[in-house]
Amino acid sequence: MKFVIITGMSGAGKSSALKTLEDNNYFCVDNLPIELILKFAEITFSESEKTRRNVALGIDIRSGKGLSELDSTLSKMRKYGYAYEILFLDASDDVLIKRFKETRRAHPLALEGRVDEGIKKEREKLEFIRKQSDYIIDTSNLLTRDLRMKIEDIFIADKKYKNLFVTILSFGFKYGIPVDADLIFDVRFMPNPYYVEELKNKTGNDDDVKKYVMNSEVSEKFIEKLNDMIKFLIPNYVKEGKNQLLIGIGCTGGKHRSVTVANEIYEKLSKDENLGIKVAHRDILR
Repeated sequence: MKFVIITGMSGAGKSSALKTLEDNNYFCVDNLPIELILKFAEITFSESEKTRRNVALGIDIRSGKGLSELDSTLSKMRKYGYAYEILFLDASDDVLIKRFKETRRAHPLALEGRVDEGIKKEREKLEFIRKQSDYIIDTSNLLTRDLRMKIEDIFIADKKYKNLFVTILSFGFKYGIPVDADLIFDVRFMPNPYYVEELKNKTGNDDDVKKYVMNSEVSEKFIEKLNDMIKFLIPNYVKEGKNQLLIGIGCTGGKHRSVTVANEIYEKLSKDENLGIKVAHRDILR
């Protein structure tokens, strides 16, 4: 039996995570008063093997003053042998603010104030449980279906959790630098297919464009060195607790060189089973 505690920042996707587990036959309870959690665990674990169901318990900042009792409650659960796992859902402040504005919801800690101030207070209050979490998922760049797949991989399919999720994003400098990128690399020094008539209207996803861009000693050397640097950085980011990395690869228009390089780096990094990784092309259709 699994006993999963789902918590995290307001607006980071807790409701979606609970819904995913509920759809997979978990018994889900949201915002149970902290003082009742131990009793709930006692009842759950005392059931017979035949009647036991996997359980997901949602806890968040709405618990108010009771949240201060959660640490001791978790200690008692460990003491009594009630095994549990904690999933913490997070997102960048900018993304959380945007989500609150789009839904026109008030932040639980900023009913009469600014959303960013509420988010800051919430981070401080939840830091203790974030440190105890078994899984931390940053949903800043995840669609609802992406989050659902991650939840199902961890708690349904029992797949190994990816320590770091890397997004390789190609873009065009003429359309602006991605504001949420952790690393930015400029590949405008590479051979440019834009000036080749038969390649101009194609993209870096086409083989002939890829061959044109990579048919250069400079391009091959750059890919080799960039791959080495990223592999060096990743374990150090993981050590510091980072779980989401967005790498921006930019060229002038975001259609040829950056797409080619992003695909090349994706192919190399996807061989690492400890990484969750995807490639995206922001400006390829512009």
